[in-house]
Amino acid sequence: MRSKLFVPGSRPELFPKALDGPADALSFDLEDAVAEDRKAEARTQVGALLRSAAAQASGKTLIVRVNAIDTPHFEADVAAVACEGLHLLNLPKAESIEQVMAAVAALETAERANGVTRPARLLLNVESPRGLRQAAAMAQAHARVAGLQLGFGDLFEPLGIARRDIANVHAAMFAMRLAAGEAGVFAYDSAFADVKDAEGYLAEAEMARRLGYLGKSCIHPSQVALAHRVFRPSEADIARALCVTEAAREAQARGVGAYLVDGRMVDAPFVRSAEAIVADAKRLGLLPER
Repeated sequence: MRSKLFVPGSRPELFPKALDGPADALSFDLEDAVAEDRKAEARTQVGALLRSAAAQASGKTLIVRVNAIDTPHFEADVAAVACEGLHLLNLPKAESIEQVMAAVAALETAERANGVTRPARLLLNVESPRGLRQAAAMAQAHARVAGLQLGFGDLFEPLGIARRDIANVHAAMFAMRLAAGEAGVFAYDSAFADVKDAEGYLAEAEMARRLGYLGKSCIHPSQVALAHRVFRPSEADIARALCVTEAAREAQARGVGAYLVDGRMVDAPFVRSAEAIVADAKRLGLLPER
């Protein structure tokens, strides 16, 4: 999931183009992108799309960002979109274990009512100081939690924290990445609002990749190619990973636990990282299956 493109739930004319586009994942938004008087209409449209043959055949990860759990729209949103086509339910403004468990309960109820046999998982948005402080606990609250996602707008703007200060961005990214690591879930980067600033998007994406993030959100189709440029192993990454995995096989045969590859000490954590790079390269068609 290198790229995740937001699609307003109230814009059904955009749905076919998004399904046919290059983004790895689509996040149909019922929250900020939808006006209050169109919430019911949007949830109906997104629910119908998720159940369509086109959505099922797209091969994309399909996500819905519902309205926050303390709004009057939350339960109706979940009831409308809980179906076989939903992969991740994106919970905005998550701040506590209690909210996560309430979201799980609502999802389970909706799935039973809708006859769902393949349960969806949760992507929790970290968008407040409390949410960031509670991130690891929330991510460990239930097996349904698949990942954490940063939301810089809600996290920074109310506090007057400058988004363009790279130190601020890095601090929040680092804190959430450690929380995700503690919980054993993925970390996903925030959207970048200035669509015309490709260099700014790339700079944040590069930082996220160096911190071990899975990918970056996109608010415009033009940002998808930028995310794909960043979140892929380079030729040098692949070459080194292949050297490490081959050396690991030889070391295992000799009963050696730590060894040198190109003058650098390698042990189990480095091997796992190299194996992940090789698997990613194969998935993206950068390396033939062997």
